[in-house]
Amino acid sequence: MTPNEEFLLDEQRDGRIGITEAVYCAGKSPAQVARIIRFAEQRGRPLLLTRLGEASLRELPPSQAAALDYDPVSRTAYAGSVTEPPGPPRVAIVTAGTSDIPVAREAMRTLFFEGHRSLEIADVGVAGLWRLMQRADELRAMHVVIVAAGMDAALPSVIGGLVPGLVIAVPTSVGYGVAAGGRAALNAALASCAPGIAVVNIDNGYGAACAAIRALGAKPKTAEASAWNAATS
Repeated sequence: MTPNEEFLLDEQRDGRIGITEAVYCAGKSPAQVARIIRFAEQRGRPLLLTRLGEASLRELPPSQAAALDYDPVSRTAYAGSVTEPPGPPRVAIVTAGTSDIPVAREAMRTLFFEGHRSLEIADVGVAGLWRLMQRADELRAMHVVIVAAGMDAALPSVIGGLVPGLVIAVPTSVGYGVAAGGRAALNAALASCAPGIAVVNIDNGYGAACAAIRALGAKPKTAEASAWNAATS
């Protein structure tokens, strides 16, 4: 257990399921985040931080904040060394509008941290369907397509009728009035007539990336999997 028993990192998660535990920073104090980063550094483990606001970033120890690979759009950060993923992308991340990019970028950064490249295609919502059709061949070549869309969230259904790969819908909180902070988009995605679409929670780019990794058949890293098997046998 760590000092004051405020956190306990799941260090065997990547060995069990092939996905490393991320640290959700919203609701944590900067002091708590700093202690978690310091603990990971001492263990020599890279760390993915999600929902790290710029105000919290500024309150971290200066040397610690300066060492982070921080993206203000997605509010994600990498602590420690992250290796460039090999090979071509097998996942596309599509947004209906530019306003959906923060959620899509969270998915992209999560995939990159876990060793997967992705193809980003922005602003191809159904209000101008020609924009999507220009990229249809690229999307059909992907194993997984993550689609971030707010308002009426029609885009996941349209893409679900065009591509053979898994489509993961991420309803976003973008929209006026009855969009209700993403609830209309969530209900639309859940009620999609395109068969086999998977749906994650509102604005959950991280969860969509994890679902994509599972769909790609990612295997636990050998050394960590061996350690986990030894510990549980």
